[in-house]
Amino acid sequence: MVKVSDTAKSKLAALMQEEGKQLDKTYISVGVESGGCSGLSYKMDFTPEMPGNAELYEDNGVKVVVEKKSLLYLIGTTLEYSGGLNGKGFSFNNPNATRTCGCGESFAV
Repeated sequence: MVKVSDTAKSKLAALMQEEGKQLDKTYISVGVESGGCSGLSYKMDFTPEMPGNAELYEDNGVKVVVEKKSLLYLIGTTLEYSGGLNGKGFSFNNPNATRTCGCGESFAV
């Protein structure tokens, strides 16, 4: 299960609105791919349809689809958003990560 924080939900809704999409009719596709300085990196995108190779989770009013091949890496992860002075953007709080890079965009298990 992937969770979505309140701040991430607010930012996702704002970004979707800018693109003419609606939170209740759009999926957030989340996955993991090889790359980054720690070995694996996160990927995230909006998709209007449920992909066939994914599991659907709904948290905090957000429909999150996770690629099946990425599911083991992301179980228990929370999608968060920070708009502070020290860094702005989405981040993944992943309890499965044994190591992360300094920018937080890649990890290892």
